[in-house]
Order: sequence, then C-alpha cells, then structure tokens
Amino acid sequence: MKDTKDTAVEKVDRKQAEPARKGRMYIPNTDIYEKDDSILVRCDMPGVAQENLDIRLDNNELEITGTQTVSAMDEMDPLINEYATGTYRRRFNIPQLIDRDKIHARLHNGVLELELPKAEQAKPRKIEISTER
Repeated sequence: MKDTKDTAVEKVDRKQAEPARKGRMYIPNTDIYEKDDSILVRCDMPGVAQENLDIRLDNNELEITGTQTVSAMDEMDPLINEYATGTYRRRFNIPQLIDRDKIHARLHNGVLELELPKAEQAKPRKIEISTER
C-alpha cells in the first residue's frame, strides 16, 4: 500500500465504542492490495453465507459484517459442540477517489473479495513535457 494520506486505506480505530451484540464477535483476517486502477480487499469469513453478508460504504467508511449460522442436524442430538458461531465485522476508512458505482463483491469458499475501482482522477498518469511555451 502506498504510504500517502490521501490514498491510504486505514483501519477504523478499534477503541471507538461498539454497540452491545448478542453472541461472539470476530475480526476477520484481511489482506488489502493496491493496483494502479483498483484496491482489492480480501476477508476470511468462513461459515458466512451470502445472504448473511452486509457490505456498506458510507462516505469514506467501508463496513463489512457477516453472520455465521450452523445448520441444524435433523433428528440428531449433539454429543460435542466445538464449533462456535458469531458475527464477523471489520471497518476501514477508504480513499474518496473510489468509483462507487463499479464496486464488485464476490464470496467464494469463505473468502470475501471486494474490488474497489479507482476513479479516473485517482489513477496514475504520465505527464507529457513540452519544450514550447
């Protein structure tokens, strides 16, 4: 990630007050990559189905929330329950120069991938030099 304040993706301060929630809360492991034309966000969210995933972009804050569920085993009594369910939640401050109409999300094998395309004015460009005045 380039180290500039205008384009850097930042974690939201975890010291901010969080609302009380029922169940366990998890912070998903996340990788963020930057290309010339986009930012790619990858979050591990095992056990989260697409219908239990919520992605919101409000001003410059990206919030990702996903809830795990365990399917009931019909006519079976559990002997051991080690699998804990809960809610994944992660927030980031993202640059304003994202083309918000072209954001793409994909959930595959427990990994959420978000592609945040950069707006044209945020993409690097070569400046031509003229010798004339």
